[in-house]
Amino acid sequence: MNAVENGSVNNMEDPLWPRISDLLTADQNASVALIGVPAHETSISPTNAHTTPAAVRFALKKYSTYSWTYDTDVSQFNIYDAPDVDSPDHAEGEQRVFTAMETLRSKTVIAIGGDNSITYSVAKGLWGDRIATAGLVTVDAHHDLRDGKSNGSPVQRLIESGLPGKNIAQIGIADFSNSPAYARRAREHQITVIPRDAVKLDHLQDIVQRALSVAGADGGPIHVDIDVDVCDRSVVPACPAAAPGGLSAQELRKLVYLFGSDPRVGSIDFTEVDAQADSADARTVRLVAVCIAEFLAGVQNR
Repeated sequence: MNAVENGSVNNMEDPLWPRISDLLTADQNASVALIGVPAHETSISPTNAHTTPAAVRFALKKYSTYSWTYDTDVSQFNIYDAPDVDSPDHAEGEQRVFTAMETLRSKTVIAIGGDNSITYSVAKGLWGDRIATAGLVTVDAHHDLRDGKSNGSPVQRLIESGLPGKNIAQIGIADFSNSPAYARRAREHQITVIPRDAVKLDHLQDIVQRALSVAGADGGPIHVDIDVDVCDRSVVPACPAAAPGGLSAQELRKLVYLFGSDPRVGSIDFTEVDAQADSADARTVRLVAVCIAEFLAGVQNR
């Protein structure tokens, strides 16, 4: 395999090998937007997740615009590369996220965290006064139903802001990664839980449709939260809360494609990656980057 086929740069550019990074543009009229939300200050565990948006943008250079599996070339897309939200933590920072999301509501939005606290501000900012009919799907090992404000509380905060618990589906909830109290809270909120053990590669289409039926029950906008620590720890060394036995990279990629292919999904986020803690081969950051490509392929094939 030569350098061009492998997608490596090596000071060589091939006009026949377009990259996902080539799709990024300053054109605010693009139908898709990519925005970094580098929150990290309220994380339960110390993290440098604020370094991840820049790392993911760089990793987009590693991937071409073509999917052999779906015979899909996503080079038709222009992606508005929106400015990252400055200091998105705390109340003032979240208000900046709300303001940024208001300008992006007409687009398909891809948000790169930052820790998982961004799911609250990104989703709430995109939904606005539609939150009572909105829906949320989380692909996450954790319920994120803690009290207060942290990367462990975005789902609880959205519910407190008016999101109906019955419009939430959680895929990949892991054993020994949640407390009995928060499991009870999930049941009390009427959240649909699809645990890790139920996620099988050949059943992902059915799982996604079940989750979207729950999230779309009231016909409102749907946001998908991808907490990358849902994956097996060997796959995502840059996710401090990842446990052995999580999703495979292939399962995550397929899920993201399927969510992108459904027109009910208006936005997606990728969170809980600390780029500075990644392995030497940057496998976690590169997984996020290729998931963005998968999402775009799904959007094109709607």
